[in-house]
Amino acid sequence: MTRNVLILLATAGSVALLAGAFAFQYIGGLLPCVLCLWQRWPHALAIVLGIAGMKIGGRVLPLLGALALLATAGIGAFHVGVEQGWWEGLASCTVNSMAGVSAADLLNTDIQVGGPVRCDAIAWQFGGVSMAGWNTVISLFLAAIWLRAARRS
Repeated sequence: MTRNVLILLATAGSVALLAGAFAFQYIGGLLPCVLCLWQRWPHALAIVLGIAGMKIGGRVLPLLGALALLATAGIGAFHVGVEQGWWEGLASCTVNSMAGVSAADLLNTDIQVGGPVRCDAIAWQFGGVSMAGWNTVISLFLAAIWLRAARRS
């Protein structure tokens, strides 16, 4: 496969993972926790890098794409550990956090303030693997595609 085809595959993978996350949120009603949101940003960066990488040659952009996917895989692996109780989550992962919600928002009946989502609660899983786990596995696979594209530069 050519470099651009590999970049296109890796970019399409990030698009698919982000689309899936948004579908679970907006169609399925599964609100994301803080770590879920953090896992989305590297995919967005990888999409931008993929678009640029197909127009600009060289190894730098594919290597940065691989790094972005390794970052989201790392966040996902940490999230799996929190879900499994292997270690504590972040302070912002607790249900007692109301960060970003003002008293005026709480008193305004026109604004719907949802409760914070816990990072240690598995909202959905397939085959015994949570969404964070699937993000980790798929992101590692996509990072390998990015690295293969970098070698073709």
